[in-house]
Amino acid sequence: MRTDLLRFDGAVEHDPAIDAWMKEHRGELGAIAQEWFERMRRCGDEVRELLHDGCPVACLGDAPFGYVNVFTSHVNVGFFHGAALPDPARLLRGTGKFMRHVKLKPGTATDAASLSRLIEAAYSDIKARVENG
Repeated sequence: MRTDLLRFDGAVEHDPAIDAWMKEHRGELGAIAQEWFERMRRCGDEVRELLHDGCPVACLGDAPFGYVNVFTSHVNVGFFHGAALPDPARLLRGTGKFMRHVKLKPGTATDAASLSRLIEAAYSDIKARVENG
């Protein structure tokens, strides 16, 4: 079944609003969010970004693939098409039709290699969706 892609107006190469967001979210949680959003930024030259619903979102052009958000005691690293991603390490949480997230907490070990693979898979997935309609 084909679905239309979610698109966001206003995605840019580097959004100063995200820098401001990161400055507002200092400490351990902010560092976790910044680390994983930087990883999304490095996925490819076509990555664009914007602040949407109060959190940093990474896009391929105008099609979002990932986000980070800081909560009281954890950080979510989320994926707009997470339900379609391979997740052999079983990191993804959520029951929505499309979106999934990984919950990260300070002082708790993170499977960085598996999370990096999820980010790469999310980027590859959105690239295929954009290129293949």
